[in-house]
Amino acid sequence: MLRVNTIFVWILLLLAASPAIAGRQAGAQSGRVIDRIVARIEGDIILLSQVRELGAFQQLVEGQAESDDRLLEELVEQWIVQTEATQSRFPQPAQSEIDRELGRLVAKFGSPEVYAAKLRELGLSAAQVRELLARQIYVERYIDYKFRPSVQIKSEDIENYYQKELLPELAKTNQPAPRLADVEGEIRELLTQRAISDLATKWLDDTKSRLKIEVMMPNGKS
Repeated sequence: MLRVNTIFVWILLLLAASPAIAGRQAGAQSGRVIDRIVARIEGDIILLSQVRELGAFQQLVEGQAESDDRLLEELVEQWIVQTEATQSRFPQPAQSEIDRELGRLVAKFGSPEVYAAKLRELGLSAAQVRELLARQIYVERYIDYKFRPSVQIKSEDIENYYQKELLPELAKTNQPAPRLADVEGEIRELLTQRAISDLATKWLDDTKSRLKIEVMMPNGKS
């Protein structure tokens, strides 16, 4: 569920759409109404429109979307995280934080006009993107809150990453090697994110095995 980029940049990827109960009309890009139930989780449902929405959001943020079956799996994981977080009354992100993340996203496109054109191309509204960003922040923050306290990174772990991963990666592109002391904090956080990702994956797999989940979109096809 979570991804960690190499060297100094890491991004928590628990993806962004929540399986809300209310139905949406999909097919904005084709002009046709196409929607149906593609999964049931306990008493809730996931709609095809939500799969499409998450795919469009991934294209907006990452430049490409995953397969339908993986999108659906991520929506199930979103449901699990949000259900537990809501039951524990975990606080929602502040509007200022959503504004900040939205600003970063818009800036990637160079101008608000280019960003707006991309939204039209993908069939996403500004309100949808804001909602998806808010949910992404909420899920990521809860995962971090749940698992970070149990992560312990040792000095030898940092040394191993520096020697076996960072230095070889830099050597491939002929980049100068920084001193370990100068990048120790970044490496510690990267390894922490890796550990959180591993713990979250195990928890999600265990939780899914105990839930009643019925999938009605075989082989990732709509």
